[in-house]
Amino acid sequence: QVQFVESGGGLVQPGGSLRISCAASGSTVGIYAMGWYRQAPGKQRELVAIINSGGSTNYGISVKGRFTISRDNAKNTVYLQMSSLKPEDTAVYYCKIIRFGADYWGQGTQVTVSS
Repeated sequence: QVQFVESGGGLVQPGGSLRISCAASGSTVGIYAMGWYRQAPGKQRELVAIINSGGSTNYGISVKGRFTISRDNAKNTVYLQMSSLKPEDTAVYYCKIIRFGADYWGQGTQVTVSS
C-alpha cells in the first residue's frame, strides 16, 4: 500500500503563487512517475503535470509556462509550484504515482483562486 501526505493547498488571489507537495510512503519501491491532476466541479479530472524517474516532464496545455513540477526521489516527494494563478485553476488537486504499471492516488488538496 502507498500512503500520501498532500499539503500546501488553500486560498490565493488571482495572479498569486502557491506550492503544493505530496509525499508518498509505504510501498514506494519502483515508483516510476509522480504527478498532479486536478478536478473542478462538474468537470473531468485532467492532467496538470507529471514527472518520471528520469526527470522528464509533461504539462497540461492550460498550465504550461505557469506551473513547474519537481521531484525529490530520496524523499518520494513531488512538488508543484504554481504561479500566475487564475480563477480557472480552482480545483481539487490530486497527487498520483505510477508504480509497476499501477496508478495510486492521493486524497486531494483544494486550491481556490479568488479575490
